[in-house]
Amino acid sequence: MTHSNPATQRPRLSVSTWSLHRTLGDPQIYGPESGQQIPVDTHGRGAISLLDLPARLAQFGITTLEICHFHLPNLDSGYLTELRAALADANVELFSLLIDSGDITNPQHGERDLAWISSWLDIASKLGAQRARVIAGKADPTADALATSIQRMQYLAEQAEAKGLRLMTENWFGLLSRPRTIHALFDQLDGKIGLCFDFGNWRGPNKYVDLQDIAPYAESCHTKAHFDPPYQIDKEDYTRCLDITKAANFAGPYTLIYDGPGDDEWAGLALEREIVQPYL
Repeated sequence: MTHSNPATQRPRLSVSTWSLHRTLGDPQIYGPESGQQIPVDTHGRGAISLLDLPARLAQFGITTLEICHFHLPNLDSGYLTELRAALADANVELFSLLIDSGDITNPQHGERDLAWISSWLDIASKLGAQRARVIAGKADPTADALATSIQRMQYLAEQAEAKGLRLMTENWFGLLSRPRTIHALFDQLDGKIGLCFDFGNWRGPNKYVDLQDIAPYAESCHTKAHFDPPYQIDKEDYTRCLDITKAANFAGPYTLIYDGPGDDEWAGLALEREIVQPYL
């Protein structure tokens, strides 16, 4: 059921720039309605810049990174080359570009959003990312929405492959909010896409059963803990979710996702890392 690139098949720690959103200065999140007009005035206010992050991350002892699209302050090829060099200098692997907006199932804006998401695949490729993660759809999981998503995800998967990337999606938003539609999408796309398995996205009484059901598709894991202020981690939930990845023989990056209430994001990541370490 998993179709990963064997070269990337090893458990390792990773971090998403979302976990350091405050450290990077809380830049504004934007989507297809803005095109690629970056809200530049919201950049450059952080304790560190994105260019500084690879070296800082390596110091922290982690050498795999995922970058959210809205954390890029500039899309000029000069800047992208500089960032790629910063990653190489720090010996940090860019696992994926997280394209965190757009809805390819939107009846009004689906085509526009598809083109916008597709344009980010170029950027992922220029940065030397191995993968790009996209949203399969925000619509409710109806048969029509699923059919639209399958068709457009097929297109994106082919676009990605042509640029040397593997396309991924995530158990996130309306369409993929339950195992049934995840199975339908993955069956139809027959190995062309991978799953970013985020166990912090789902809640409710069926959470663990549902996560267990989709875990065999996981090629990366957004390893998100719930925190009570300031740094009280819900360890029981976290280890239960980690046990699911272990039972599924997961062998990809465990990307630590910290968005807890405590403002020291490095401290939150350190708490998560301690619990995840034995699973590597």
